[in-house]
Amino acid sequence: MDLSDRRAEYTKHALDASDLAECPFAQFEKWFKEAEACELDEPNAFCLATADATGQPSTRIVLLKAFSAEGLVFYTNYESRKARELDANPQVSANFLWLPLQRQVNVTGTVERVSKAESLKYFLSRPFASQLGAWTSPQSKVIGSRQLLEAKLDQMKRKFADGKVPLPDHWGGYRIVPKAFEFWQGGASRLHDRFMYRWDESGNWSAPERLAP
Repeated sequence: MDLSDRRAEYTKHALDASDLAECPFAQFEKWFKEAEACELDEPNAFCLATADATGQPSTRIVLLKAFSAEGLVFYTNYESRKARELDANPQVSANFLWLPLQRQVNVTGTVERVSKAESLKYFLSRPFASQLGAWTSPQSKVIGSRQLLEAKLDQMKRKFADGKVPLPDHWGGYRIVPKAFEFWQGGASRLHDRFMYRWDESGNWSAPERLAP
């Protein structure tokens, strides 16, 4: 399939240094709220890139569940492929793509596990079916059929019929601690606006620097 004639011109917005907040987290919050206001599907979805001990990368879409000046938080099974790779190599990249706004945010940094108390608080806020799902799926492992999953789900429904589902030991959150943020705004003629914030050795965020598209 030849896709060489597929292209779109990005002309909705422009981005200048004067438009940017001093802190990248404030800028991220501003853009995130604008993505929410556009009623995009899952504006908190992002592509998480990890790599194993040999350097082989892998990607998947996960959901951002919280962010603050401490970092960006998502949740997963600690026995999943992504978790095994994070244990071997805590360096990550995250990409948020908001196409209707012709925007991307790229975040690079390292991860750390959130506290069990933080994981428990979020787990208890999840719907009952999602709580059961955390107990049901041996994430990333080979299974013989979907029927096996459905049978395990039925088993978990009976086990936790009273509606009280405890936090599994193998499930919890990670916090991405950013070292750099790049804000990307599509521009005409592929001359996109890109600005990079970097965490410096003095423990502060640098002023955003413009990057060539």
